[in-house]
Amino acid sequence: EDPDIILVGEMRDLETIRLALTAAETGHLVFGTLHTSSAAKTIDRVVDVFPAGEKSMVRSMLSESLRAVIAQTLLKKVGGGRLAAWEVMIGTPAIRNLIREDKVAQMYSAIQTGQAFGMQTLDQNLKELLQKGLITRQDARARAQHKDAFT
Repeated sequence: EDPDIILVGEMRDLETIRLALTAAETGHLVFGTLHTSSAAKTIDRVVDVFPAGEKSMVRSMLSESLRAVIAQTLLKKVGGGRLAAWEVMIGTPAIRNLIREDKVAQMYSAIQTGQAFGMQTLDQNLKELLQKGLITRQDARARAQHKDAFT
């Protein structure tokens, strides 16, 4: 069969990640899940699975084929229930360059300033949810990447 869209439930091992990257490179739309807390950690996790000699090639593959990373976390909602907070990273030329050049540490700043492209950090979304009264400051701080912003 020749699927247009591929969903990979869990991308935990080298073989699965390698197959997903190959499928993406050949024009398939690939959705995959990883247990990470941010977009930058997602990139690191994918690259770190590969042997040292392949990391540069994998960064190049990711920089060419990655369209977006969405990291989410569930929080208790004020008044009961739960709601999700998201970090959204779009594969803009700047993001692609950071991936290719192994400058993942700079990704947070690029996401933070990339709102015009639909990007937002988890902290930005947590602040929005807090301002709307949907979550508590304590819960926002517990999930924040930069906890000092929620004191």
